[in-house]
Amino acid sequence: YSGNTSESVTLNKLGSRRWEKSKQKAAKKVHDTAAELLNLYAQRSKKKGYQFVVNKQEFDRFCQEFEFEETIDQAAAIQATINDLQSDKPMDRLICGDVGFGKTEVALRASFVSATDGKQVAVLVPTTLLAEQHFQTFTNRFANWGITIAEISRFKTKKESEKIIEDIRKGKIDIVIGTHKLISQKLNFKNLGLIVIDEEHRFGVRHKEKLKSIRSEVDVLTLTATPIPRTLALSLEGFRDFSIISTAPEKRLAIKTIVAEYSEGLIREATLRELKRGGQIYFLHNSVDSIVNMKIKLAKLLPEARIEIAHGQMRERELEKIMKDFYRGSFNFLLCTTIIETGIDIPTANTIIIDRSDKLGLAQLHQLRGRVGRSHHQAYAYLLTPEEDSLKSKASKRLEAIQMMTELGSGFYLAIQDMEIRGAGEVLGDSQSGEMNEVGFQLYCDMLDRAVRSLKSEKEPEIPTLFDSSMEVILPVSAILPDTYCSNIHQRLIIYKRLANCSNEETLTDLIEEITDRFGIPTDPVKALIWTHEVRIAGKNLGIKKIDIGSKRTSLQFVKNPQVSLDVILKVMDQNKSISFSGPETLIIKTKELDLATKVIEIKALLNNFSNTSC
Repeated sequence: YSGNTSESVTLNKLGSRRWEKSKQKAAKKVHDTAAELLNLYAQRSKKKGYQFVVNKQEFDRFCQEFEFEETIDQAAAIQATINDLQSDKPMDRLICGDVGFGKTEVALRASFVSATDGKQVAVLVPTTLLAEQHFQTFTNRFANWGITIAEISRFKTKKESEKIIEDIRKGKIDIVIGTHKLISQKLNFKNLGLIVIDEEHRFGVRHKEKLKSIRSEVDVLTLTATPIPRTLALSLEGFRDFSIISTAPEKRLAIKTIVAEYSEGLIREATLRELKRGGQIYFLHNSVDSIVNMKIKLAKLLPEARIEIAHGQMRERELEKIMKDFYRGSFNFLLCTTIIETGIDIPTANTIIIDRSDKLGLAQLHQLRGRVGRSHHQAYAYLLTPEEDSLKSKASKRLEAIQMMTELGSGFYLAIQDMEIRGAGEVLGDSQSGEMNEVGFQLYCDMLDRAVRSLKSEKEPEIPTLFDSSMEVILPVSAILPDTYCSNIHQRLIIYKRLANCSNEETLTDLIEEITDRFGIPTDPVKALIWTHEVRIAGKNLGIKKIDIGSKRTSLQFVKNPQVSLDVILKVMDQNKSISFSGPETLIIKTKELDLATKVIEIKALLNNFSNTSC
């Protein structure tokens, strides 16, 4: 079960109707969601996107200006993005990669393709600091290419912003980087070709809804280190194109993460160690009201440090000056709020101390930790908490997850953890919880997949068929994993689950090979268990509820409105005289006294015949 926390999920009693009701409620929701998703993606597939033309010679020259060696994952993500741009379908690709793993380079190359083909690019970022950083990065990378780049953020005066907006409307600006102002009503692009959304989890649903109106025609590239549960769910389910950059750049070290109770001794020790090696420190105190008092407290504790404050309520020019001074090394200890979450990369800042880390979300903690360790030096992240007894359950789980996931490239796995802790939420709409929590993420997605497939084949999905996860196959022998074959109960449960998840013969064959390799040649009960799954796979998508294989006859019980039509059934019956009806929804097949393995082969052949005749 993946969804909400286990404490908040009510267990249903066997034999009660509550679980059935929960599934029916979820199935109704799934039907609406599937219809809405299909409508959204049908609109996208009908609309022809712009097919970008890539000048290979110029593009290769631009790529050679990249000062680092591409990682394998990064190269694959770039290639997938360029392929998307060259196709006539509007792109909607999610690039998931850890902080500092090279997502920006993917955006730079996509922007190059767009700008050199006469289309404008909008780069949407959540904070003014990140807008400033991207503006510098883009300006440096495009210095030799005559491409006009502008920035819209609160660092600009009203007059400067109005001039930029006018130039965008006239098409004088090729690439514009900005915060939420980019989605304002005033802004009209002359020839927009690509939208890049950086750190997507920082934007609210309303902002994304505004983008949806142009998404169906414009190519969209989304960059994130920790995708929000709903985005991750859509990507894992195949509704969005998805690339993962999980290979760390060369010489990058994993950040050492320490979760500890607040202690002045620990703060002093961590600060002095960083100062002795000539480094800089972030100290995160996420309360503007008490940040000045914290500075006084820290100044007494750390007379060796030169401390300055940065927070979002400061005046634009003052904040800009503080961040630039810290970048230049004018002072070595920055006391700040979460404004640095997506801030300037400072290679010499390799220690971050986060006060009251229990109040921050998992994605936030991962992003903040990623502010350090941007060079080959060992970096440290201290997550300070109040006394352990006062920690709430969810906060405790978040801190446990972030401490476990210290490996480079763990952002994607943290997002999976986040989905487990918070719940996946509704796939569409602005609710982060819903029917999905009732039945769990896996079952909800299975139901959604079935509903989408039914609607695609222009059939109205029946509510019961959405949550009848698979047909029941009954054999006249025991079909289990005995404890004499696999002694560990946990391992047995995992294998049962994996067998149930096999959707084709290839994955089932691979799993059988693995089971044989680990536990030895399958015994008779294990063989029978494998046969039930072979029959299930052969009969999937036909609408069969139950197959009962007996010694002299086999019965096939169909659901009320099966996927296989009556014409097909009659055609197969005409070819095989041993099949007859037994009521409106059941077929009886008379079989000879054969060994069970041969019977299973015959039943699989019959089910394949139904499938092939359907085609």
